[in-house]
Amino acid sequence: MSAREPFGSEPYFTERPHARPHRRELRFLYRGELLAFAVDSGVFATHGLDPGTALLIENLGVGSGDRVLDLGCGWGPVGVAAARSAPRGEVVLTEVNQRAARLARENLGRNRVANATVRLGPLFAPVAGERFDVIATNPPYRAGRELVLRLLAEAPEHLVPGGRLVLVGKGSQGILFYQEWLAQHWAPEVRVLARGSGYRVLEARVPGRSRGPSPPVAGEGVKNRRSLGRRPRGAAGAPGAVRSGPSRRPGADQRTG
Repeated sequence: MSAREPFGSEPYFTERPHARPHRRELRFLYRGELLAFAVDSGVFATHGLDPGTALLIENLGVGSGDRVLDLGCGWGPVGVAAARSAPRGEVVLTEVNQRAARLARENLGRNRVANATVRLGPLFAPVAGERFDVIATNPPYRAGRELVLRLLAEAPEHLVPGGRLVLVGKGSQGILFYQEWLAQHWAPEVRVLARGSGYRVLEARVPGRSRGPSPPVAGEGVKNRRSLGRRPRGAAGAPGAVRSGPSRRPGADQRTG
């Protein structure tokens, strides 16, 4: 989850945030399981799971044995959810923000995740020479188009044949431009896996054996809850739970750039 927005004059895409620490706890439901996270100031989405990341999580389609890269993991919600979906696989979370990386490591432990690790560094530097079945990212749009294009250009080098880049963005972040860029440069058919709350989730696949995204579990999505010391009341539809934006069945809306 690497989308960054300004925090005062300091962007989240920075190695050492200077914002005064202000820790809190967030919780959300994923496939019927309540996941708990520590968050802090100076990182992305300190007040709750943002709708773009929630939509990304709902539509990742990770297989049980997949090797997944959560590129720009923030405090770790995408990586934790991917690890839950890939119990026989492996998840690597990367992050340039040192405070966020510490939180992500802590949150792996909080949610008893044993098949994931966090690595510190920008973009693909922490996974040089490695390849994955799925790369998931909410790109650092605020860091500028040049950086986002570098991310998109380098992604195929880190995907196995038939591997998928799954990213989320909205119109104001230029997602239509990036969709077209992907189609022109290395993914002729970019699939729109879902839309909601102004966001769209894109899937770009490198040539090779096609495994396809796993279908979503019917009736299950991500429920977002801000926890301020109270114990959440259980299941989907619980008072105070906020469902992420509407999504469509993966593959239902296919477009090229």
